[in-house]
Amino acid sequence: MREVILGTAGHVDHGKTSLIRALTGIDTDRLREEKVRGITIELGFAHLDLPCGHRVGIVDVPGHEKFIRNMVAGAAGMDLVMFVIAADEGIMPQTVEHFEICRLLGVRDGLIVLTKKDTVDQEWLDMVTEEVHDFFAGSFLAEAPIVPVDSISRSGIDDLLRLLDDKVSTIHFHEVFGPFRMPVDRVFSMKGFGTVITGTSISGRIETGDDLAFYPGGLTAKVRGIQVHGQDIDMVEAGHRTAINLQGIEKEQIERGSMAATPGSMISSTLLDAGFHYLASAGKELKHRSLVRVHLGTREIIGRVLLAETEAVSPGEDTRVQLILQEPVAVWPGDHYVVRSYSPVTTIGGGFILDNSPRKRKRASENDRLDNQDYFTALTAADDERRLLMLVEACGPRGITADQLAARTGVFSKKLKKQLQLPLSTGVIVVVDSESQRFLAASVAETLSQRIVALLTRFHQQNPLDTGLAKEALRSQLKPPIDTKVLNSLLAGLVKKEVIEQSGAEIRISGHTVTLQVDEQTMEEEINAMYREAGLTPPILKDVFAAFSSIPERQVRQVIDLLVKKAALIRINETLFFHAPAVAELQEKVTAFIRREGDIDAQRFKELTGLTRKFSIPLLEHFDKIKLTIRIDDKRVLRKS
Repeated sequence: MREVILGTAGHVDHGKTSLIRALTGIDTDRLREEKVRGITIELGFAHLDLPCGHRVGIVDVPGHEKFIRNMVAGAAGMDLVMFVIAADEGIMPQTVEHFEICRLLGVRDGLIVLTKKDTVDQEWLDMVTEEVHDFFAGSFLAEAPIVPVDSISRSGIDDLLRLLDDKVSTIHFHEVFGPFRMPVDRVFSMKGFGTVITGTSISGRIETGDDLAFYPGGLTAKVRGIQVHGQDIDMVEAGHRTAINLQGIEKEQIERGSMAATPGSMISSTLLDAGFHYLASAGKELKHRSLVRVHLGTREIIGRVLLAETEAVSPGEDTRVQLILQEPVAVWPGDHYVVRSYSPVTTIGGGFILDNSPRKRKRASENDRLDNQDYFTALTAADDERRLLMLVEACGPRGITADQLAARTGVFSKKLKKQLQLPLSTGVIVVVDSESQRFLAASVAETLSQRIVALLTRFHQQNPLDTGLAKEALRSQLKPPIDTKVLNSLLAGLVKKEVIEQSGAEIRISGHTVTLQVDEQTMEEEINAMYREAGLTPPILKDVFAAFSSIPERQVRQVIDLLVKKAALIRINETLFFHAPAVAELQEKVTAFIRREGDIDAQRFKELTGLTRKFSIPLLEHFDKIKLTIRIDDKRVLRKS
């Protein structure tokens, strides 16, 4: 059964730790300094089994303003918040800040506990209760029960347990068994066990023996053992306070704030597009590129807020921003975050992630900001299929694989396939590589296809004597060059539509033929005759250029290339060509000689042909290249079929 995570929140010294001890019998202050100073510094953990059958995992967070970073880390992943307010003090600064953090992190339910009720009279208690009710009015805690207790005498604790049991028993969880994710909040070593991490598992499941990756970075380790509240288990699902013993990784290679996840399920980025709420309590406008502290999961990263669609943000306003981080982070769209000012350190806003690996956004002009605004508006208003299409479109000519798409969206397996059904069936997304399941937006594919046709058309105009363009040359002219498999898919589509023709690795517009001018026809005949008469002792290329010195070398070279494509000449290297019939006749002679003698070497080849090394060695190497012969030591024999 899924465990419910209950987190505390509230001002320092309002009795959160004492309340948990009264509920569970567990002291969550484990550090010596915490016991000496009487305040919580680090996160503490406890658990409680309720009559309804649910186990509640409890996270005790620090209340002091100096340890808000730790509070945010503990609030990540909580299902319910137990807001603790001392009856003798009422609403205090960290009451307000903790409440704002809970809202920004998407906490949607909880209850309110007034501690130290025995230190005040009933009239004061009623006044504080009314103050608390007014403070939470209009929020997710507006209808939450308010329970006065005294943790020392345990007065009101039984009432709190009954209310907690009633609330938990009505929770309906919709588990998504996708990849496992757990923000790491503690890392330590145990003698005889090795590296141990703890955290609240927020999605998926993991079993003993599974591999686990740590993002950013992607280092992997094997799960050696799993514990939940001190009990060994073989498998853990989302919603549990979890300790994982790891094999194959050192404690120093992991840090608090790392995301432990199923390998390949996440990507790391220093850019994030996000919805952002600027708190009314911030007091002044937020400037573009303000230096801030961004809290994601259990991690704090220094970054800047790029105001992608506005000039400035006033307190209380909502907008969309791009977060530019100093270090990469791994998140999914929909994850919540908190932003605190760099100095002095106070909570100023937060929201949820829209895109976990976007392009860098421009805002130099009004048009840039309007384009960003249009994109964000469309993205936030879109349904699942439309968001997928927008993401694939944004990937442009490089496309995106199914695995990459899953890591970009946080949607996996059957759910991803279901969301892809409509765009694939309607053809707005196309598959350009079935092996890796690489997708391309149909609009992008059409644009690329038009560019291919335009490049080929221009090539034919500029090179009328060439029968076509080499595929690799075509790919390099598509700036930026696209993946070979993407190009193959586009070419196959154009061939099917009879727009282009493909002969081996050469591409041309359908119906294109080489039409020689009269002078070019004459030159073709003369060059062909020159090589035919020379036989096996042909001229080198510079001699041919010299024979046609009044004609540009490029034009002469095009005619020679045309003769090669017509199989009238054979290209041996960049400067040496032979008349094809002469080489064919020699090939028959060499074949007969080897069949008769068993092999041939360079000396006997010279004697057979009467050629010097200038021509005999290139010809022998040519026969090796076309796999007529194979060289063994200094002799050549016929290759077996």
